[in-house]
Formats: sequence, C-alpha cells, structure tokens
Amino acid sequence: MTDASSLAALGLEVWLNTYIRHGVNTFFADYALAHFTAARFEEIMARADQTILVSQNAVGIDGFIQIASGAPAPVPECSDLEIAKLYVQPRHQGSGAGGRLLDAGLRHCVSTGRPNVWLAVNAENQRATDFYLRKGFAKAGETRFQIDDQSYPNHVLRYDLTQARP
Repeated sequence: MTDASSLAALGLEVWLNTYIRHGVNTFFADYALAHFTAARFEEIMARADQTILVSQNAVGIDGFIQIASGAPAPVPECSDLEIAKLYVQPRHQGSGAGGRLLDAGLRHCVSTGRPNVWLAVNAENQRATDFYLRKGFAKAGETRFQIDDQSYPNHVLRYDLTQARP
C-alpha cells in the first residue's frame, strides 16, 4: 500500500484548500487530521467495496478518484454506487487531470452494471458543481455534510450510466 501516504497528503491538501477559506481552527484541523491519514487510506484500499484510481505525473500522484459501492444515497432514485472523492491538487486543476480521472471512474462505474452513480458536492463549491454538470451529471437533490454538531449543505448529483457512456 505504498500510495497511502501520498493519497493522505494529497487529500489533506485539497480538502484544506477547498473548505478552509478563513483560517484554520481546531474544529476543522482535528477533522482533517483524523480523516486524511495513511492508515485510513490503507484501510480504504484494502476493502473490496472501494476503488481508488490515481492520476500520476513524473513526480507522483496529482489526483485521485474514490468510488464506493454499497453506499446508500441520501436521496431517492440513486443506486448504491458513489463517487466518494475526486481530488486534484490545486496546481493541477484545469490541466484535464480531473476530467481524465472522472472518465476513468465512470468507466469503472459502468462495469458494475448499476444504472447510475451519485456524488455529493458542497453547495458553496460552484466550480466543482459546474464541472460535474458540464460532464453530464444532473441535480438529484440536497443533503447535508455533518461534522459533529455542524452541518453544511451539499448538492446530490447523479450520472446516468445507462444512457451516457464516457
């Protein structure tokens, strides 16, 4: 599991860059440091219901997509197949790495035989929402991302695997 530490570092970088806009406080630091660890990625990669595909350049990993099966959606009419994460290092965003990762991830999703795949995206992350809508996802509903006693609005987006093939 040699990629676990690289995935953890990349995940931490992207999460902090995306969601921490006004300074780091203990609440978010504790969450991020607990969730983006090499041990956690080793556990994910060892599970049969998880798939991680990476984008790699000459130096190392610059992005990854994590797909989870058996993940019930928070809204109706979605399968149990979720794109749990699509993270690209900020300096590589706009390079096409995210689109290539998404295409590879959708090919994997098609191979599962499920009718669709869903994901949740922070409702304030307009750039990511626009990216997914351009790639053929449609709004399926709303949910909330919960950290302890705080919650944040998320859009649930669905991609129809039976009609559109990447």
